Amino acid sequence: MKAQELAALEADLNRRETDIRRREEAVSGAVVRTDNRNWPPCFPIIHHNIAKEIPIHAQKLQYLAFLTWLGIVLCLVFNVVAITVCWIKGGGVKIFFLAIIYALIGCPLSYVLWYKPLYNAMRIDSALRFGWFFMFYLLHIAFCIFAAIAPPVIFRGKSLTGILAAIDVFSDSAFVGIFYLVGFGLFCLESLLSFWVLQKIYSFIRGNK
Repeated sequence: MKAQELAALEADLNRRETDIRRREEAVSGAVVRTDNRNWPPCFPIIHHNIAKEIPIHAQKLQYLAFLTWLGIVLCLVFNVVAITVCWIKGGGVKIFFLAIIYALIGCPLSYVLWYKPLYNAMRIDSALRFGWFFMFYLLHIAFCIFAAIAPPVIFRGKSLTGILAAIDVFSDSAFVGIFYLVGFGLFCLESLLSFWVLQKIYSFIRGNK
């Protein structure tokens, strides 16, 4: 029995040593790897390597968070498409420019403000970066909910494909309304997925204490 306990203790120590070595390597090589852009493969603009840089037990959560980042990018890009259709049908050019601004600002800011901090937090186990992630990820979820509703506060809310805007544009064009409904569905899905990921990451941090 004692031999089995010693073997189990040795295996646990080896696992901890491997994890510590991985984190030390991540910290020592952080600057070098950050400049090594490798994603997306067709036109690399960011560094991203979950399989090699994130501890195995945290990789699934990191992939889920990455999915939510891709989700908000999809929502904002489709929002531009839907608003473009509305503009062509006579919705006005102002909402088109607003949709472009949302996409141009929202996509990079979401990466810089909450996805990259989470990536670094998972990589080097940084409490400060986790706190930064939670603060801005909550703002991300709030924006998704706001966009899914699209209250009539700016140009009657038509610059976002929310449910209220969809109801409004349906009275003018059912074709445009369908685009808005699809956008509404995407923002709803992104809101739910993001909230679920937030809970998962919170439970993960609590479990590591």
